[in-house]
Amino acid sequence: MADTIKVLIFGTGFAGQGHADAFRKAGANVVGIVGRTSSIVKQVAQDLGIPYAGTDWKQALTDCEPDVVSIATPGGAHYQPIKQAINFGCHVFCDKPLTESGASAVDLYRRAEDKGVKTAFASSFRYMPEVLHAKRLVTSGAIGEPLEVECISHFNLERDIPFGWSHRKEDGGGRLNNNFTHKLSIVTSVIGEKILSIMGEVRDDLGRAPIVEGVHNFKTRRDFIPQDLADPSLQWGESNVEWSYTVLAQLESQLARKPVSVLFKHGGLHPRFGDDCIVFYGSEGAIYIKGHYGAGPLYLYGANKNWVETELPTDIAADVPDVKGDTERNWQYLVREFVRDINGESVAPYQTFKDGSRYQQLIDLIRENSNWTDVSQLQ
Repeated sequence: MADTIKVLIFGTGFAGQGHADAFRKAGANVVGIVGRTSSIVKQVAQDLGIPYAGTDWKQALTDCEPDVVSIATPGGAHYQPIKQAINFGCHVFCDKPLTESGASAVDLYRRAEDKGVKTAFASSFRYMPEVLHAKRLVTSGAIGEPLEVECISHFNLERDIPFGWSHRKEDGGGRLNNNFTHKLSIVTSVIGEKILSIMGEVRDDLGRAPIVEGVHNFKTRRDFIPQDLADPSLQWGESNVEWSYTVLAQLESQLARKPVSVLFKHGGLHPRFGDDCIVFYGSEGAIYIKGHYGAGPLYLYGANKNWVETELPTDIAADVPDVKGDTERNWQYLVREFVRDINGESVAPYQTFKDGSRYQQLIDLIRENSNWTDVSQLQ
């Protein structure tokens, strides 16, 4: 049945094109693509060989009659198209964040459950090969009882990247929506999916960004940074989202007697000195994965009291889609599982709108910055 599944894509940028490729690799038929600008969506459809191009999502649902829709727009533009697709009876694949708020995300999750459609939530860096490797090691007892996890990253993003959706809370921007979702997904995939408690702080140290016309592809937005930032005619947009965050969480693990403590520390604008990393600490050892999303290599600290680089198992390597780019490879992994599930095949559990709605509620709580105790009057 895989080659008969019809997919409609919403979004023409990097994500939309990546989703289209992923569904085709999984054997589905991409029948249409929808975007905001007629000339752009027609060009993308032509370049990708997609037969239908349009700017009216609701009309495209009627015209294309898809079995699955793939949502590849910024998070603030997710709610209405997903709601319409669910009402139409479509299964839904959605990139992170699910929506711009916990309330709207929960609403979509409940609507999908009531309608009986399948959903996939693409906080998909849990499918990085070395993350899958770490999960196997932890499950096998390689570090004993898991105790703590650290996720440390500094991106040193250019402060003058043109103003857009990533600067606006209402559009699904912010580092929690677009970094923390992946980090949390990575950690829960290894330690356990049940999140017991959470607290955190966020900071907006950016303030503003230049407004520039013509930015379409998220991956190429750096190319549009103005050469003369002192130009008096330049317009500026105000950021209202976090560019740094610190989050503490406790996770339940079937391998641990006590909750596992997790630190997430991310500086979107700050330079890194050492390597970004993800580290899992246990009662008998530890696992260090180099890279903010666990790209590797992976090092294991065990009974010999040394960090030893550990080779990726051949079966994990063989199961990973062969495509350039971590983001694209992870999309293809999740899409493959999603399509197999729709076809009635047995697959491992994957993240759905239940997870996406929970993540959005957590982000709302973290953004409240309400975890401080005033000690300024202590003697």
